[in-house]
Amino acid sequence: RFHGEGYQEGLAEGSHAGMAEGRMYGAFHGARIGSEIGCYLGFALTWHCLLQKCTDEKNSKKIKALDSLIGMIQKFPYEDPTYDKLQEDLERIRGKFKQVCSMLNIQSDFRIGTERSSLAF
Repeated sequence: RFHGEGYQEGLAEGSHAGMAEGRMYGAFHGARIGSEIGCYLGFALTWHCLLQKCTDEKNSKKIKALDSLIGMIQKFPYEDPTYDKLQEDLERIRGKFKQVCSMLNIQSDFRIGTERSSLAF
């Protein structure tokens, strides 16, 4: 009897602690992804504005790549944590970001730490 009661109490307490820990873990990693995507969007919008002033053929290719990156970011499912292709879409955005940085001759280095997130150019 005591074994059964102890098991039930432990199960209930473990479930409660697991839920709290899961929420904290989800909030932390969701914030990391949001910060990363936000940096990519700010980068893309800024370069898009800068390149619109020059209308040569090289810049038109860069603008198309930036438009593609912006479109991918805008379609990203921020509010659906159950989206099954979230990691795939995130990897595509990262790849497009690296492609755009290469076209712009910019060294990309996105780091996420516990203290801050940054892009180093």
